Amino acid sequence: MDTIFKIFKINTSDSEKAVEQYNQLHKNEFEELLIGKCQNLEHFIDFKTHLIEGPFVSFISQGKSHKIKPLLSEEKCEIWGIRFKSDFIPASIFQLYSLYHDNANINLKNNENFNRLLIICELMYQESIQMSPDFSVIRQLLICLFTIIESERKKMNLNSTESKKIQNNSFKNFLSLIEGNYRKSKDINFYAENLFMTTRNLNLICQEIFHHSASEIIEIRKLTEAKNLLVTSEMTISDIAYSLGFNEKTYFTHIFKKKTGFTPTEYRKEMAKLIS
Repeated sequence: MDTIFKIFKINTSDSEKAVEQYNQLHKNEFEELLIGKCQNLEHFIDFKTHLIEGPFVSFISQGKSHKIKPLLSEEKCEIWGIRFKSDFIPASIFQLYSLYHDNANINLKNNENFNRLLIICELMYQESIQMSPDFSVIRQLLICLFTIIESERKKMNLNSTESKKIQNNSFKNFLSLIEGNYRKSKDINFYAENLFMTTRNLNLICQEIFHHSASEIIEIRKLTEAKNLLVTSEMTISDIAYSLGFNEKTYFTHIFKKKTGFTPTEYRKEMAKLIS
């Protein structure tokens, strides 16, 4: 995927083609959101096969291996596919990983709230096919889409066991604590103490849910905000580094390039080309 954003629709006439295309185990090189109405879906992800009844929402994060088989029903098939690079909504992607890490597929009710998702998809699609699409409009619509989905999730008790609830709550509390402190020079001990747990337990929870250590997650959050500022602001590289708790611009540049493959300046130029 060379573009930063792509949206497409699979309808009844496309289903056979979609089965052939999707029913191959592959690793996503992008974030992907599927929204389906009046359709069943067989989804292999996280080493399990799930049969999903429509309407449904499925979020597949970058790097996850999966395969999908749309199953025709008597009703009309309508699936929106949205693919985007994590840099397209860097301020939101961190939260998405935590929300969908253990539940990629969600069944929704066929009501007006679900229809709003379809309307937003149509608006994004119409903007994307313009001669000069405004990606800032598409970005805001995508954020709005996830906000509505999360609102629907909150109305459903999706955590199956009490132990899973406790673990998820601890992780979400950790993310909340990061949000208030990632611009400061705080190490893992600070976070563990404020969460009333040992650094070992915090790392175990982070590894289980996010497959990274707590220190790596803190660093990821800093770099996520750095990407956001590089794309959406005109701040200098030095100002961005200092605003995120890095004492030296050179160290910030070194860490950024090590994790992304680009220097901050190169990243800003590359993203400007992609978006334009």
